[in-house]
Amino acid sequence: MVRLDAKQTSFIAMMSALGTLLSGISLNIAPILRAVSGEGGAALDLSHIATFIAAISGGPYVGAIVGFLSGIYSGYYFGYVMGSLGLLSVIGIPFGKALTGLTVGFLNKKLRVSSSSRSSILTVPLILISYIPECVFTILYFLYIVLYVYGRAYAFMLPMVIPKAWIEIVLMSFLMGGLVGNTGFKDFIFRFFRPLKLERSARAISKSKS
Repeated sequence: MVRLDAKQTSFIAMMSALGTLLSGISLNIAPILRAVSGEGGAALDLSHIATFIAAISGGPYVGAIVGFLSGIYSGYYFGYVMGSLGLLSVIGIPFGKALTGLTVGFLNKKLRVSSSSRSSILTVPLILISYIPECVFTILYFLYIVLYVYGRAYAFMLPMVIPKAWIEIVLMSFLMGGLVGNTGFKDFIFRFFRPLKLERSARAISKSKS
């Protein structure tokens, strides 16, 4: 069971708000394609910036939570504004984003990318690889999940959605590479996710003084 203190909880809330803000701005400013049938489309969505920051900083579960929460607006937008899949989109899109947050956090933790001396370079392939599960889920979503719920597949969406998503991920991977290597960014994150050993040492020192 994952235990979060007040600072980490506030970090999740802040990153989720950032993701929602980025999603709202980018989706409404940069709609890219709309399906001929009027049943869907593609638009620039930068909410994953918050997902990646949360996952790399706080681990897989924090990344998954932020990915899901910051993806709710995207789900609403594609379900009711640009598309017609409704509640299925409100659930499905955040789930896919949570999957990416979970994967980024897990791989970063196992491979120790963010603590490497080459973290800036290694973060780029880390994020690219971590998007693959969500990409596969997206394909299954339009081909099979939508088919099961609505009776017909939305295969016509894939040529729009998948290339657009990969362009976003490539751009954000380089952005995250720059952030991870930035000292100011690391200091900011350290305030929320202080290493456990340092916490224990601080408590031990405090007890000895008292």
